[in-house]
Amino acid sequence: MTIHSPLLDGSERALMAEYLENLALVERLHRLLLDVIKDEFERVAILEINSVQALLLFNIGENEVTAGELKSRGYYQGSNVSYNLKKLVELGYMHHQRSDIDRRSVRVRLTEKGRRVRGMLSELFGKHAEGLAKRGLVDTAALEHMNQSLKRMERYWTEQIRYIY
Repeated sequence: MTIHSPLLDGSERALMAEYLENLALVERLHRLLLDVIKDEFERVAILEINSVQALLLFNIGENEVTAGELKSRGYYQGSNVSYNLKKLVELGYMHHQRSDIDRRSVRVRLTEKGRRVRGMLSELFGKHAEGLAKRGLVDTAALEHMNQSLKRMERYWTEQIRYIY
C-alpha cells in the first residue's frame, strides 16, 4: 500500500503503510477466527450457538463474572455481551445468579455444557498451535514478539480513548 501525503516523509509513509496493513490483518484475522470456529461447530453439529458466543464461553473459562466486568476488560461491547450471555443462559451453557449485594447485577459461570464447548475450543486451538509449529510457520519467539507488539498497540489505543477524547 502506498501512502501519498506531503506531511509524511519516506520513513513515516512506510510506517503508515505497515500500520494500515496491520489494522487490516487484525480485522481479517478476527473474522477468520470466527469462521474457523463456525466451521468446527458445523462439523460436530453444534448449531445452537454462534462463534462469538463460543469465544465468550472460552474467555470466561472457570471465572464467575458479570457482563460489566467483561465490558470493562474490553472484550465485548455493551448490548452484544448482554444479549449473548442471556442466550447462553437460556440454552444451558451458563448459570446466572443475582448478586446478594446489588440485585441489578447478575453473575454468570459456565455449566458443564459450557465447559464442554470451552474444552472443544481449547483442543481446536491446541491443534492449531501444533500445526503452526509442525509446518514451521511461527515459533514461540515469533508469537511472543507479535503479542508484545499487539499489547503495546492496545495500550496506545486505550490511552487515546481515555486521555484524548
